[in-house]
Amino acid sequence: MATEFKLPDLGEGVEAGDVVTVLVSKGDTIEKEQGVVELETDKALIEVPSDVAGIVTQIHVNAGDRVPIGAILVTVEEEGDAAVEAPAEEPASAPEDAAPAPEVTTPAEPTPQPEAPAAPAPIEGDPIPAAPATRRLARELGVDLTQVSGQGPGGRILQDDVKAHVRSGQSAAPAATSAPAAPELPDFSRWGEIERQPVSKIRQIIAKNMGVAWSQIPHVTQFDKADATDLEAFRQRNKTAAESHGGRLTPTVLILKAVITALKAFPQVNASLDVATNELILKNYYNLGIAVDTERGLLVPVIKDVDSKDLFQLAAELTDIGERARTNKIGLDELQGGTFTVTNLGSLGVGAFTPIVNHPEVAILGLGRSVEEPVVRNGRIEPRLMMPIALSYDHRVIDGADGARFVRKIVESLENPEHMLLGG
Repeated sequence: MATEFKLPDLGEGVEAGDVVTVLVSKGDTIEKEQGVVELETDKALIEVPSDVAGIVTQIHVNAGDRVPIGAILVTVEEEGDAAVEAPAEEPASAPEDAAPAPEVTTPAEPTPQPEAPAAPAPIEGDPIPAAPATRRLARELGVDLTQVSGQGPGGRILQDDVKAHVRSGQSAAPAATSAPAAPELPDFSRWGEIERQPVSKIRQIIAKNMGVAWSQIPHVTQFDKADATDLEAFRQRNKTAAESHGGRLTPTVLILKAVITALKAFPQVNASLDVATNELILKNYYNLGIAVDTERGLLVPVIKDVDSKDLFQLAAELTDIGERARTNKIGLDELQGGTFTVTNLGSLGVGAFTPIVNHPEVAILGLGRSVEEPVVRNGRIEPRLMMPIALSYDHRVIDGADGARFVRKIVESLENPEHMLLGG
């Protein structure tokens, strides 16, 4: 039996991807879970595994193609049926099935300027049939989705429907809420030789997200230092045990534990602000994003349910997810669902810096390089290992006093690691 393997759902907000490499050839025998294509999305480079086993009879995509969710990637003659059905005419119809693939590349057009959140879009769970990316586009253009006629299957609203609605003049004047256009650049070649380099997709999405976060969130950053002397001693005592469990006991692992302690004490920091409904969405789960520097740019993989993991489990998972992020083997689901983000630039020798909140979260913790400093303790000057920390937060949600208390809670936990890990 011929089976058409289609591009599966890749997670919230992802509607399409670019084929980087086709990993199989016509006539190949493939197994279940074997990679069929390597696909680049706005967030990651992923390998798409087949959900069927058999012989590849038709390949419907090429490297460089833009393919949407649901597009046919390959046709597979399932094992056990190939010998019986090989003479049949079914495979001959495959080229006809391939025709829709180029037609559905149009929804992947770049969305217009994502500057400002004009009209509120429906929250998740709303009965309006539209993908998250379509809702985001409507929000950016000031379009009320209840006024848009969906032309997709089952009345689903597509991005093209939103654009057509705007062109028809039916939306509430989005121009009034748009941010000013960027000024035209001068001709830099007048002063010397220049080179133009295309901006990668991951850099484009980073730029978009940073622009939205910086322009929409009133940031405050508070700085402090934690005495990490005992923390480092604890880490040295336990790093061999962590390695035996498959992980590296880095300072970040212990910091994640300290963050959980603080988030439980200050639930408003583990939240998101719904501007449309004037509600604070408090999350009763703790998924921590870890900023990772990769060759393709900044990625923030998310470790789920950090509060339920012991120190060695967390060390192993952080080691694994960090390595896979750096080698482009991260899954899209592992880049979603974060409630709070931690970024550590200490290994790069950085002291203090001001991290930008990872919208729609409301706070982010930045960590610098620990250095020995003279500290007065019990009337005596002692060398202590001091770790600079910075908390940036959304001042609409978190007051300065609560921000200070949150930072101090983290400092107290880092300065008393055994007490923290025993649940103190």
